[in-house]
Amino acid sequence: MGAGPLDYLIIGAGPAGLQVAHQLEASGREYLVLESGNGPGTFFTRYPRHRQLISINKPHTGTSDRELNLRMDWNSLLSDHPDLLFTQYSRRYFPSADDMVRYLGDYARELGLRVDYETSATAVSPAAEGFEVADSRGRTHLARRLIVATGVGHPYIPAIDGIELAEQYAEVPVDPDDFTDQRVLIIGKGNSALETADNLLETAAVIHVAGPSSMRLAWRTHYVGHLRAVNNNFLDSYQLKSQNAILDGTVQSISRDADGMLTVRFAFSRANEVVKELRYHRVIACTGFRFDPQIFAPDCRPTLVHNDRLPKLTSAYEVDGVPGMYVAGTLTQQLDFKHGTNGFIHGFRYGARALSKILEMRYHQVPWPSVPVAATAQEIAVAVLARVNRTSALWQQFGVLGDVVLRGPDGSARYLDEVPVGLVHDGELAALAGPADILVITLEYGPDHDKVDPFDVSVARVAQDDAERAFDASYLHPVVRLYRAGTLVATHHVAENLENEWDKAVHRDPLVAFLTAHATAPDTSAGLSAAGR
Repeated sequence: MGAGPLDYLIIGAGPAGLQVAHQLEASGREYLVLESGNGPGTFFTRYPRHRQLISINKPHTGTSDRELNLRMDWNSLLSDHPDLLFTQYSRRYFPSADDMVRYLGDYARELGLRVDYETSATAVSPAAEGFEVADSRGRTHLARRLIVATGVGHPYIPAIDGIELAEQYAEVPVDPDDFTDQRVLIIGKGNSALETADNLLETAAVIHVAGPSSMRLAWRTHYVGHLRAVNNNFLDSYQLKSQNAILDGTVQSISRDADGMLTVRFAFSRANEVVKELRYHRVIACTGFRFDPQIFAPDCRPTLVHNDRLPKLTSAYEVDGVPGMYVAGTLTQQLDFKHGTNGFIHGFRYGARALSKILEMRYHQVPWPSVPVAATAQEIAVAVLARVNRTSALWQQFGVLGDVVLRGPDGSARYLDEVPVGLVHDGELAALAGPADILVITLEYGPDHDKVDPFDVSVARVAQDDAERAFDASYLHPVVRLYRAGTLVATHHVAENLENEWDKAVHRDPLVAFLTAHATAPDTSAGLSAAGR
């Protein structure tokens, strides 16, 4: 590194930090990663506490197509290296967190990523050319741009009187024998809470799982952060009356009795806020995690949202109000909170790749990669369907990343892959498009998909390949939107298909008709020559 500032400093060598580092390395940019642990993926050396990941690992898919296989591989990072696929590290559908640590170590080493381990960023402040970052070794780094990939590694502690009497998910013992014949209250209704409850099923006398909101199941909402089936054995024990229960309501206070038991004042939300006192041997708080902003000086500290858990971002993954500070990884879930996959490896790996393209465009005058396509309705439809039949990025980042076709009034057209949909409306893409029509292609679930019982065959699915009712589809399917002069002109839904293969006439012909009906506006400019440069 030279005496001047780095182009990029990345804080954190978890999956997101490594993914961004690889993208910068491939682009030949100057960067450095600071990591507090002695290797990559420090978070996974500790979490999940019971060591089983809930991210899918499916080595056997019936195809050798790497892009298609990434749809069923939720743990691999992106690279062209033939051996750096997580499916080569475990055959288990829900693998061990220890395998993730081993995989991330190999990923960083094999790709030659520049990481300083056992080095924490201790203070971040604005500088003349970007940011000044002090580290735990007593060094000071100057960086034009900062990429925060620290994740949400700090427990979120709810404001409950006496919460200090509860044991935290991060610290509670995981040996079930430690809870034999005890009454246990678990605060929280997410995967960490139910993972903890399942672990105690064979030993605890009574387990109550409590929280103010209803239990939300991932197989119904399609949000993989909601309760996963792999953690829901406890629900069986509740519904079949095995001394366990789910409590809907709010913990008001926790206190310790003279006999050492904990008394919990609980307001039941479905019983007119009736308050009861319940007694337990142990209370465990499984209330999630948050971003820790303490190292940032006040004049560059991110604004926090969602109960102060996450930094507020722009559509370009930039911290709102702090130019030049970007985030990667689980922190980007602010953009699709409780809806998409930005909080998980199989989502944010594509967000990190999109971020690298944004950085190239903003700071190195490299346009978003694009390829020409014949501007006829037929050829655009063929290109769109070829992509949606194979892409893993749009599959995993449904409704968040989209392919874009810029269709100019001069008869030219260009195809751009994996653009954050927000950039279509408020980012550089709008300026790049100029007078061109913008076609945005996404994969999406229907707007009311979480209200449909997916196992009720009478209402769950539109008939397979039903082009007439494609707009009413609940399950994942392609959606094409046409914007002209910044205004949404028309929307087309491609019919659902059981195998997610949109390659029949019933998929192609209605799309061709849609594109034909909404031809480009009259030529008023020189077209798209700038888009391909």
